[in-house]
Amino acid sequence: MSFDPWSGSLKDLDQRSRDIFRRVVDSYLETGEPVGSRNISRLLSAPLSPASVRNVLSDLERAGLIYAPHTSAGRMPTDQGLRFFVDALLEIGDVTSQDRVEIEARLRSTGNSASMENVLTEASQMLSGLTRGAGVVMTPKSDMRLKHVEFVRIEPTRGIVVLVGENGVVENRLIDLPPGLPVSALVEATNFLNARIRSQTLAETRADVEARLAAQKDELDELTARVVDAGLATWSALEDNRPQTLIVRGRANLLDDVRAAEDIERIRSLFEELETSQDLIHLLGLADAGEGVRIFIGSENKLFGLSGSSLVVSPYRDSEARVIGVVGVIGPTRLNYARVVPMVDYTARIVSRMLG
Repeated sequence: MSFDPWSGSLKDLDQRSRDIFRRVVDSYLETGEPVGSRNISRLLSAPLSPASVRNVLSDLERAGLIYAPHTSAGRMPTDQGLRFFVDALLEIGDVTSQDRVEIEARLRSTGNSASMENVLTEASQMLSGLTRGAGVVMTPKSDMRLKHVEFVRIEPTRGIVVLVGENGVVENRLIDLPPGLPVSALVEATNFLNARIRSQTLAETRADVEARLAAQKDELDELTARVVDAGLATWSALEDNRPQTLIVRGRANLLDDVRAAEDIERIRSLFEELETSQDLIHLLGLADAGEGVRIFIGSENKLFGLSGSSLVVSPYRDSEARVIGVVGVIGPTRLNYARVVPMVDYTARIVSRMLG
């Protein structure tokens, strides 16, 4: 049997091979253990000897769909095999009525006046509890409205810009100061901005200040204008590239599937990645561009290559149907995809409805 798992066509895989491959995957998803040819032959609807099953298993192994973790052991699906199973063989129905009731009850328990962060945090915790994985949510980039701005010198050519939002968030950013800049220029720049913020966002403030600077160049001397421009440019760059907030709940659930010491090290490596979160945020960002649920399996990406985990995510939207973040689940590669995929999709839809 010659078979390319990435051809996207099932015609290259006959019914008997499909049945045996499905039995291998189903057994792995249920137990996490390899399954032998004798057990598979007992599970098949059509009688087939263990020897015949072994021949099919050998073909599937050469195709890269399964492997034997130990000598004389049974077979388990590879990450490539799981990807083929998810894309071509997995039958995904709708979310169960029980899960539907639980999802709606948990999210609506936050109340109509709940903040976006409260809704998303509850979504992450809820998905963790229902799937026994780690619930993960990426929140939208903040569009903070400003309350106060201040420039402070710390070195002759270095300063700090203090940005205070109406929501109480305070950010400090280092900026370069022009050589010879007097302290009075920093005070003047601070007063100039604070007199014009008026609860604007950063983008609105910069646009307003740039327009005023262009129309009233004589209002500030050259050095002060450079300070204002440097500070706002620094903030704007950070606003455009600011990492989105990551909410992860239930990471301890990832340890429930650990069976050996080496697995603990693999899970620990995932925890370390979750702490930095940048790779995960980049990975989640890929889901923004797509419609519906996205599934990332094991070694398909560097974040989960060592930890042997999978990620199922779906985007949620604002009132104008724009994708503003994603919700999902991190778990072992033997996730119950048939249950988790519709659950994540339904959660994303409820979150979109609530935020909209």
